[in-house]
Amino acid sequence: MENPDIKVAINTIEGEIEALKSLENSLDETLSKAVDIMQNTKGRVIITGMGKSGHIARKIAATLASTGTPSFFLHPGEASHGDLGMVTTGDVVLAISNSGESKELSDILVYCRRFSIPLIAITKNPESSLGKNCDLVLKLPQNKEACPLGLAPMSSTTSTLVLGDVLAADLMVRKGFTENDFRLRHPGGKLGSILRHVSDIMHTGDEMPLIKEDAIMQDALMTMSEKMLGCVGIVNKNGELIGMITDGDLRRWMSPDLITEKVSNVMTKNPRVISGDILIAEAVNIMNNTGRGITNLFVVKDKKPVGIIHIHDCLRAGVS
Repeated sequence: MENPDIKVAINTIEGEIEALKSLENSLDETLSKAVDIMQNTKGRVIITGMGKSGHIARKIAATLASTGTPSFFLHPGEASHGDLGMVTTGDVVLAISNSGESKELSDILVYCRRFSIPLIAITKNPESSLGKNCDLVLKLPQNKEACPLGLAPMSSTTSTLVLGDVLAADLMVRKGFTENDFRLRHPGGKLGSILRHVSDIMHTGDEMPLIKEDAIMQDALMTMSEKMLGCVGIVNKNGELIGMITDGDLRRWMSPDLITEKVSNVMTKNPRVISGDILIAEAVNIMNNTGRGITNLFVVKDKKPVGIIHIHDCLRAGVS
């Protein structure tokens, strides 16, 4: 027999998919006009809504703020008790109401009209009080709710959430929002660590284990012990990196007269190097997939070493 829970689940999902398809088919130049207003504002995009619309509004505000568009959520009830002072003439207000008749939005609507603050509405009903008194309406599809009773907001909230993502994505593209911009707004957590660059964690200056090509292995061993990175870089008279000696090289060259050997005879020539602007994750991939696997990478610019990273630096940064 068919599982009744699965049947309800499929009906719900199909109902929401149908609403999203309707939303997709209804997109027109109004969307571009809304993005124009939001992009050109000199202030913030303030999102407001009551009940379920308010929950969706919070998520849209958070998405906008994290993707390069300053934004915050304004609760309609709190707005009527002083928080309208958060709204300035340089802002844009995005008001969400499925019916367009949420009475809690009335004070915000009047405030926007009084001070000529651009007001964009997301609603199913352009002929509602909200729809008639805003600058622009982003119309939600008229599909019935995916709720088995057709009452609880499901399809409508999904459509609103996706419409908010569409606005955020359009603004990201228009503004040329980059991975680095995203990382700057997500310094904590896994996202922040994944999007960090090599230059954020590399050892620089005196922390780099470097010696000149005319040095002997005694100098190399002392530098390796002092810097404690398990390697030493060899530079020529122009300061360019020409080789590298690792713990593995020492094991392969072990002999009684090793300490008097010239470093140029022991070093691995033309070692693998990276630039400081690549992601740490990419550096880890290089370490893991280069021959036998390596634990250090020198960072170079114009062939000269500017830093070095160790696999342990990457692990401490949360990238593995």
